[in-house]
Amino acid sequence: MDDLLKLSTPCYVIDEEKLIHNLEILSGVERRTGAKILLAQKAFSCYRLYPLIRRYVSGTAASGLFEARLGAEEMGGENHVFSAAYRESEFEEILSYSNHIIFNSFGQLDKYRDRALNRGKKIGLRINPECSTQEGHEIYDPCSPKSRLGITRRNFRTDDLYGVTGLHFHTLCEQNSDDLKKTLDAVEEKFGDILPKMEWINFGGGHHITRDDYDISLLEDCIRHVQEKYGLEVFIEPGEAFALNAGYLVTEVLDITENDMPIAILDTSAACHMPDVLEMPYRPPLMNSGEPCEKPFSYRLGSQTCLAGDVIGEYSFDAPLKIGDRLVFGDMAIYSMVKNNTFNGMPLPAIWLKKADGAFELIRKFGYEDFRNRL
Repeated sequence: MDDLLKLSTPCYVIDEEKLIHNLEILSGVERRTGAKILLAQKAFSCYRLYPLIRRYVSGTAASGLFEARLGAEEMGGENHVFSAAYRESEFEEILSYSNHIIFNSFGQLDKYRDRALNRGKKIGLRINPECSTQEGHEIYDPCSPKSRLGITRRNFRTDDLYGVTGLHFHTLCEQNSDDLKKTLDAVEEKFGDILPKMEWINFGGGHHITRDDYDISLLEDCIRHVQEKYGLEVFIEPGEAFALNAGYLVTEVLDITENDMPIAILDTSAACHMPDVLEMPYRPPLMNSGEPCEKPFSYRLGSQTCLAGDVIGEYSFDAPLKIGDRLVFGDMAIYSMVKNNTFNGMPLPAIWLKKADGAFELIRKFGYEDFRNRL
């Protein structure tokens, strides 16, 4: 990885070889089961790679107008859209980009159903099976109490399904297929009488299909089960699985201070460049480092910003850090570029592609105008 250390910082680097590795796994699921896999763009929207991704999977999933347009223009193929509520001013344009429209309530279905059907779109409803399989991450749990996402069984109107051909559920976040199986059991328990009336089902996202310990055979069993029992076409819309472990964030040590322990100030930011570190929270992997005190020299890594809590985490190293050292965080292709921001005037990291042949290609560089023009 010495070649990464030569790039100007901060910068993201997408590893094409690792991306292709993930795409081959996803493509294998499509090929063996006939299910269609869609890129959930909320996790990875680097459209420069869409022509490559399109060679392996069936299309994209969107959460609103801009993602729907991006998927239609840059990827093509299937384009499914779900929104908790659609804007009246945007709905006609959304219809022009999508082939499946998924509604979050019967109120939204009643409002937009005729327009969607008149445009030849397939209509689905998002359901809430009320089956939580996550611990400690309510912010990412669509089945948490009082969730605004999905229709619960007690609020489901079985007599108002004209034009509805599919159901959609999304309950997972970075989870294995045993949690999908548990969720699918709950879907059948609560909505089993509705499934025979449908033509398709969407398993949503959160499936860590490309993780080393992911049970792909159980995922494929779940797919075949609903195909064979209900005759349904199956869609899956993972996001993280596409670019899992296929990206880096390269940063430089600007200063080293002391307050009960050594603190390294970096030219990157958790708040600006990897927001999930604070939201989730989680500790991103860092090359050639260990847990605090695992190696001889421990540091807290923080940012230039004025936010006191803009801390990435505590790590240990074999040798003392020095001003000017480069550090490389892993798993930085997902939920980084799509969520980053310019708080405190922090510059957005450039985006590079490390091609399969080892060459580097600059995808995008950002500057002052990108900060100024947002405001």
